Amino acid sequence: MRANAGTRSPRYSKALLETLAIIAYRQPVTRGDIEEVRGVGVTTDIMRTLLEREWVAQKGVREVPGRPALYVTTSKFLEYFGLMRLADFQARRATST
Repeated sequence: MRANAGTRSPRYSKALLETLAIIAYRQPVTRGDIEEVRGVGVTTDIMRTLLEREWVAQKGVREVPGRPALYVTTSKFLEYFGLMRLADFQARRATST
C-alpha cells in the first residue's frame, strides 16, 4: 500500500486483501462465491471495511433463492491501487505469474 507524507498507511489483513482480489478478478461475485474460492467464511468486518473504503460496492443481486448481493470493485479501488482500469490489475497478475 502507498504511504502518504507524514502518515502511516493502514495495514490490512491477508483475509481482507484476498477477499478484495477475488472480487476484482471474478466480479460480480456474491459473498458465497468469495467463501467458496477462499475455502473459509468472509467476516462481516471484512465486507464492512471494503464497503466503507468504497473499494467495493453492491451492484444488484443474483436471481437465485435468497437473492444474494453482487459485489464489484469501484473507481476508488482503481485510484487507490494506481490503476487506470480493471484490465491493468488483471494484466499485472498475468505478468507476475
